[in-house]
Amino acid sequence: MNLSYRIGHIIFRSIARSFYDFQVIGEENLKLQGPALIVANHVSFLDPPFIGQAFDEPLYFFARKTLFDHPLAGKLLRSWQTIPVDRDKPDASSLKATIRLLKSGKKVLMFPEGTRSHDGGLQKAEAGVGLFIAKSRAPVLPVRIFGSFEAYPRGAKFLRQAQIRIVVGKPYVPDLKNQSVEGRDLYQALADEVMERIGELTL
Repeated sequence: MNLSYRIGHIIFRSIARSFYDFQVIGEENLKLQGPALIVANHVSFLDPPFIGQAFDEPLYFFARKTLFDHPLAGKLLRSWQTIPVDRDKPDASSLKATIRLLKSGKKVLMFPEGTRSHDGGLQKAEAGVGLFIAKSRAPVLPVRIFGSFEAYPRGAKFLRQAQIRIVVGKPYVPDLKNQSVEGRDLYQALADEVMERIGELTL
């Protein structure tokens, strides 16, 4: 971990495990060796740091490209190993950067839904995550976070007390050879499988 990431990791681990009733279920699956695309539901701004602090090794993150427009925010996000991505249309640079990271054995966290839920429920996955899966061919690790919506939902100005649980599923390798569709239809099918596996993770 670089210094900035290490400091953030310590801070968010302290917040998650001191301020909240926090627990990881399926913690043994965090020990996955080698590269992985970590895919999770998205209900709160707390999701990236809280999922990230659950891992002992550093993760790489995606964030909406527009968040990097502010010089200070952009510098901080990059120091926290964040990759800018166009939510509506992933570009070649973010795809190439992700594939390079995965080939070097790193882990990348993605939110297939693309945006935070308005009500805390699961949303439909965007095809973009399927593109990254198809091109990288990396193992996929499904994760579901519960309680972060209650702790800090859309529009909230202050953190709230909540019980937060992170459920970590078993990693899987998508079966690309037996897919009957191609192009965007393939990417959407892979994305739908991701959300189905996230939805199967329960308390």
